[in-house]
This record gives sequence, C-alpha cells and structure tokens, in this order.
Amino acid sequence: MFDDLDTDRRPLVLVWEVTQACELACRHCRADARPARDPDELTTEEGKRLLREAADFGDGQLVVLSGGDPLAREDLLELVEYGTDLGNRMTVTPSGTRSLTPDRVRELADAGVRRMALSLDGATVGSHDAFRGEASFADTVAAAEAARDAGLPLQINTTVCAETVDELPAIRDRVRELGAVLWSVFFLVPVGRGRVLDPVSPERAEAVMEWLHGVDEAEQFGVKTTEAPFYRRVGIRNDRADAARRGGITAGRGFAFVSHVGEVYPSGFLPESAGNVRERSVVDVYRNADLFADLRDPGKLTGKCGACEFKHVCGGSRSRAYAHAGDPLASDPLCPYVPEGYDGPLPGDGGSLPDGSSGDGTEPSGRA
Repeated sequence: MFDDLDTDRRPLVLVWEVTQACELACRHCRADARPARDPDELTTEEGKRLLREAADFGDGQLVVLSGGDPLAREDLLELVEYGTDLGNRMTVTPSGTRSLTPDRVRELADAGVRRMALSLDGATVGSHDAFRGEASFADTVAAAEAARDAGLPLQINTTVCAETVDELPAIRDRVRELGAVLWSVFFLVPVGRGRVLDPVSPERAEAVMEWLHGVDEAEQFGVKTTEAPFYRRVGIRNDRADAARRGGITAGRGFAFVSHVGEVYPSGFLPESAGNVRERSVVDVYRNADLFADLRDPGKLTGKCGACEFKHVCGGSRSRAYAHAGDPLASDPLCPYVPEGYDGPLPGDGGSLPDGSSGDGTEPSGRA
C-alpha cells in the first residue's frame, strides 16, 4: 500500500499544455505562444490516452489543462468531460480573451472543471494591459465574474518581476474583490519571452515573501508561490508552524508537465525532456526517468541549496537554476539565504533590479 501523496510515485500536479496557440502575445509568455495551432499537437485520442495514464497515478489526480490558450482546441470540453469521468480533478487556465465568454465559462463548469485560473498582472486596465501587451484586463475581469456566477472556484495567477512588484498590494485587493479562492504568485523564470524582463533582486524577493505570509494570514483566499519555494523557508524562520506542510512541490518533485507535442518535463519552465508520452507512459517517466529521480533527491542538490538545512522543505527553484546555470541541481539565484558555515560559490544576483526591499515586510514598496 502506497501513500497517496507520495511524490516519488505521483505528481500532486500534472500540467498538460494542450496547445501553444493563443490570441495574446504576452511579454512574459513561457510558451512563446502564437496564433495558429501546431499540427503536431497531441490529438484528441492521444490526449485521452494521457488522461487515462494520469488516472493510473491514483484517484483524484489533479490535471491542469494549460496553454497557450486551451480554448483554442475545439475538443477542450470533450477532454474535460473524459478526464472527469476517469476520476481526475480537471482544472483549466484559459487566456483572458473575448472568446472566454460567460457562456464558455458555464460550459467549462458543466463539463466538470473543478477550478479555473486566470492571470492578472496589474490591478488596472493600464498596468495589466501594458504588461501583457494586449487589451485583456476587461476580458479577464469579466471571466472572473462569470466564474463566480457559475459557482466555479477561481484562482488568480500573478507574475512578479521588476515591472509588476509595486502593483502587488493593489492586485491583492483585486483578488479579494473577485472572490478568488487562491492567489498563485509566480516569480519570474527567464524562459520564453520572459527572458527580456527584469526579475526582482533576491533581497526584494525575500521582502515580498514576508509580505505574502501576512496576506495569507489576513485574507480569506489562500496564497501560494510558484517557482519560489523558499516561501516555506521564510515562513518556518518566522515561526509559521504550517509553512513546512504547504505545497512542498518543485519541478519533478510533485510536479510534471506534458508539452503540446507530448514531451514530459519536470516543469514548463524547465524544458529538459525525460521522455515523450507517444512512446512512454507519463507514469513511467515520472517514476523512473533519471532526471525526475535526481530532482526528487535533495542530496543531489549542489552549491548553497545542497548545503541548506531547508532543502527538504524548499529545495529552491530547479527551473530558475536550470535557466541560469544550465544545471537543474544548481543553486536558486533568487534566494538570498546563505546557510551558516557555507563558504562555497554563490549564484548570480538574480536580476538587474537594484535592491528595493521595504525593510519591514509590510508592503513590497519601491523604496530602497
């Protein structure tokens, strides 16, 4: 009998990038999305086989249908219904476009979608649309309101970089107003179009983590970080007793990503393939591929992440380590913490933004 939450045997989150097609051309897009669908995308039948394999991980496997924009696939509702019938918990991350009408939102809910995630990278029309390079704020807010009306739980995803960090308090207010159940705060990894954006400095990131813990305590919605697992280290060091229990997911350890053409990556932000679902079961790849096994072994980490006493509950962003050093087991350059007694090499400074830490952790302000 196996532990149902044993990340050596199953991912807590399995993302399938059903397409890279999207009407938007956001400046930070990991997928470098484009308007047209790739003719080599997994077909409907191949997708259904993937969903059957996902169900083999165990009852209630969480499957996220992402993109691009999943709505670009005509078979999206069919895939949601099929996955739901298999017992998978199906969620979807559509783009905020005019195609995401209230009727489409209701159809997704009726098909069995358990949660919908929308991206909000600014609190106003001007800031959100400027960051995304497209007019999507109004469509995103309308879709969020439609989700509330349909009784569909809503998650808001926000990218943290030099351009957006000062907007976080105002975005928090929007998350509250929209009735979201979870705010997923993603710290930029320089892949895809995101290579041209400036990340925050490690010190600024630490201050944002402190602030986010305060938000989590004060708000009705939950807060989680993406590609910033040292959020847990910050919580533990500040005596937040539940910090070590939250998430615990990093690339390849509780998380797997299947690309639109079937490549299995530890994360969409760590594009090193461990196999292809057209040739090998996603269950086999996740459990047995050397890359995934190495990423689940904290003893394989190098640099200050390898020496860190928090490596079992944090482990650093493997995606960011790969983007910066070409080695998914290297240190995460965004984390400023240096373990006591460590005198080895340190990663780079993590970005060109000057240290803008607020110092008191109350608001991620722009003051030095």
